[in-house]
Amino acid sequence: MKARSRSFSIPTRRSEFSRKSGSRQNWTCRQCLAELRRLGSRENSKGMARFGIRAKISYGVSKPKMDVLARCVGESHALALELWSSGVHDARILAGLVDQARMVTAAQMDRWVRDFDNWDVCDGTCCHLFAHTPLAWSKAVQWSRRSRQFQKRAGFALMAYLAVHDKHAADHKFVRLLPIIRREAGDDRNFVRKAINWALRQIGKRNLKLNRTAIREAERIRKIDSRSARWIAADALRELHSEAVQRRLRQKSTR
Repeated sequence: MKARSRSFSIPTRRSEFSRKSGSRQNWTCRQCLAELRRLGSRENSKGMARFGIRAKISYGVSKPKMDVLARCVGESHALALELWSSGVHDARILAGLVDQARMVTAAQMDRWVRDFDNWDVCDGTCCHLFAHTPLAWSKAVQWSRRSRQFQKRAGFALMAYLAVHDKHAADHKFVRLLPIIRREAGDDRNFVRKAINWALRQIGKRNLKLNRTAIREAERIRKIDSRSARWIAADALRELHSEAVQRRLRQKSTR
């Protein structure tokens, strides 16, 4: 989400609008949309487009401003559903930030993933919301077979986020994802192959055992007769073999 973070940071004080709204529980979808419109900028929308973030309706709200607004609004599952239904790109980013993971259903996840139309809303929703639901593992596997670009990306983005954030997951759960990564490595669409590579690298950086397992998998992927697969493997092997990664994993293993 580099493009949105290029804008000037939001002031640390609450806006006049948010002060008028009073309690964090008083925010309505209409008020949120008005505030998002106020916080956005056309210049930032153009910057987002240059980074491949294209949406039908976008106000161009920067990441720092979005984060502050989300804290002002507070958690609300009902509001998140309304924000998502608005179809506004910025409102959907906000929805992923204010929704409550424990309230998210499989039906909601499938509805929302069908609406993913760029990497920003895909990655943001997976990072801040979907990866924290009990359904994340099953949806990662299911969505990895999807044909549409950003739905499929969501499956591998979830794998990457789970490798980082699910601290208690056993190694074998990640090992089971590796054949899926190999199976889809021939997909040459830019946003898909980058997510596949991302998932492989994050699994391989989780611990020394998974590092060795991911390296072996990358070697298998490198033998696939596909330019995309060769790129995924080469890029992953470069990082997984790097001294920086190996040193960090050795230090981690001694704690």
